[in-house]
Amino acid sequence: MPLTKTDKNRFIAVLQALFVTFLWSTSWVLIKIGLKADLPPVTFAGLRYTIAALCLLPFVILNPIQRQTLRGLSARTWAELIALGFVFYTLTQGAQFVSLSFLPSATLSLLLNFSPILIALYGIASHSERASLAQWGGILITTVGALIYFLPLSIAGGQIPGLIAGFVALSANSASSVLGRYINTQERLNPLAVTSVSMGIGGILMLTFGIITQGMGALNLAQWAIIGWLAAVNTAFAFTLWNKSLQTLTAVESSIVNGTMLPQIAVLAWVFLGEPLTGRKISGLCFVGMGTLIVQLWRYFPRAKV
Repeated sequence: MPLTKTDKNRFIAVLQALFVTFLWSTSWVLIKIGLKADLPPVTFAGLRYTIAALCLLPFVILNPIQRQTLRGLSARTWAELIALGFVFYTLTQGAQFVSLSFLPSATLSLLLNFSPILIALYGIASHSERASLAQWGGILITTVGALIYFLPLSIAGGQIPGLIAGFVALSANSASSVLGRYINTQERLNPLAVTSVSMGIGGILMLTFGIITQGMGALNLAQWAIIGWLAAVNTAFAFTLWNKSLQTLTAVESSIVNGTMLPQIAVLAWVFLGEPLTGRKISGLCFVGMGTLIVQLWRYFPRAKV
């Protein structure tokens, strides 16, 4: 049976989304390469997101609808966007870059995959969402996966700052997801406007803090190329393409595609950075990926209050 136009569009959207997750996964490798070249972590992150925001800015300024949206924002909405920029970019991304300067990519990726777990627990605690058996099962599977990955516990002293920064990134990322969801439910804002404003604010704050505390470092042509690629391609372009795919994909499909980043990051780090992948760690990553996917998709399972 020949594919219908709808089927073809969905297939193209899936390929687009998978390509975006690949770009996002390669970011981890490029960040590690930049950090090994002694790029200051916070300044590095600040440069990436400030330049990415500048890449998105023309699409906002030159679009009459986007300009009208920005002019119509209330003082409260501006305050919320500033808070989102600080939490999601300055705190989350800054802490992530710092953590990657100490930890293997797969380890931090695994930690950040606990964000849906924290968000789900927040929803349960605040009574804004009901717990389902599938949700609790996903949390249990994720916990088992983390235990498989980390046990027997053997953490080098030099990795402890990375773990602390990783938990800061995890907490800030979870908080920003809740805040972002709140902003988008309270105001009908275009995602491009929300992203460009919050990214610009967060990126500038991060860059300023990085320059004051860490300096600019000695940036050569190769390092500027990494920063430029991360900003223009892996952030500005990838975000635009991801949003385009979301116009066709369902929430289930996009969550499943996004879940492929965990194994992608682990494999890319093994191939290009020489980070070891034992059978135990692979098993742990699989369990964590499976559990977080279940938690993300729990709304689509039959519910039972617990």
